[in-house]
Amino acid sequence: MTQTNPGPAPDIRAAQLKEQPTAVVHETVPMNALRDFFGRAFAAVMGAVQEQHVQLAGPPFALYRGMPTDVVDVEAGFPLAAPFTNPSGAETAVVAGTLPAGQAYEAMHIGPYESLQRTYGAIMARMRQDGVSPGAAMWEYYLTDPGVEPDPAKWQTLVVWPVD
Repeated sequence: MTQTNPGPAPDIRAAQLKEQPTAVVHETVPMNALRDFFGRAFAAVMGAVQEQHVQLAGPPFALYRGMPTDVVDVEAGFPLAAPFTNPSGAETAVVAGTLPAGQAYEAMHIGPYESLQRTYGAIMARMRQDGVSPGAAMWEYYLTDPGVEPDPAKWQTLVVWPVD
């Protein structure tokens, strides 16, 4: 895949989402600091859910609110099999959250994170074609661990974008 030949267009499908409890770290982060934020957030959430003996219900994700600019409103964490309880009196960045229920579009992005905008553009085009409006938040499930698979061309990211 290259800029002139980016590979096949992503397969976009409509989905009906169920509400999903999560544990997350929520911050406003400069785009160039996202990788460091994800490392901190995923480690903090993993430690907090292990302390509460809550089982993970899926891969790590990042939820974005609004259109990213040079900074992004993001929460990163894990979906859970049971609700997370915010620790009382503890100084922690990890809090309970939810991924909302409702209609959404999903697409599997294969390739480096830097080319995700192509998948988002394809989802936006499909939304326009179907006459629906994008929701204010969207999220990405990171299905490939870059520490295990060093080739970015093989990374898989499931993009989920709810509609209003």
